[in-house]
Amino acid sequence: MSSIDEVLAFNRGYVASKGYEKHLTDKFPDKKLAVLSCMDTRLSVLLQDALGLKNGDAKIIKNAGAVIPSPWDSAMRSLIVAIYELGVTEIMVVAHTTCGACHMSFSHFREEMLKRGIPQACLERSDIDLDAWLEGFHDTERSVRDTVAAIVNHPLVPSDITVRGFIIESATGELTEIK
Repeated sequence: MSSIDEVLAFNRGYVASKGYEKHLTDKFPDKKLAVLSCMDTRLSVLLQDALGLKNGDAKIIKNAGAVIPSPWDSAMRSLIVAIYELGVTEIMVVAHTTCGACHMSFSHFREEMLKRGIPQACLERSDIDLDAWLEGFHDTERSVRDTVAAIVNHPLVPSDITVRGFIIESATGELTEIK
């Protein structure tokens, strides 16, 4: 059985037993908080537990590296929606130790993509710089500072929004604020 089929089988039982009832809330974050974090599997539960967040407390936005690679990317779009539609007044950027996006590069992905059958022509697109688009970062603290700055300086983010950056220890959940 595939992982997706296992998830679907579990889901049928979950819904039938009303396992969802303990999570019922509305779309507005109770703490008026949004968290931009990495998609790393170690943070799937650890992030909310270490921050003391329960379902409904915050909008959690995840991507590879907890970054804003472009002012008009989907993470920034989600933050804008969270501010104007959902009442968010504070944003936490939470990167983590030993992140896979640190030292990530298109040159590595290129070889993997070719091995998996992606045509060379797709890797030579003229409409996007894949080297820049798939480039990671090399300094986690600097990446957090850059991401905070990208949010604070975004032309659509009002000046009354608080934005702070952190690195969470991937094993223990300990937060360190980056200033």
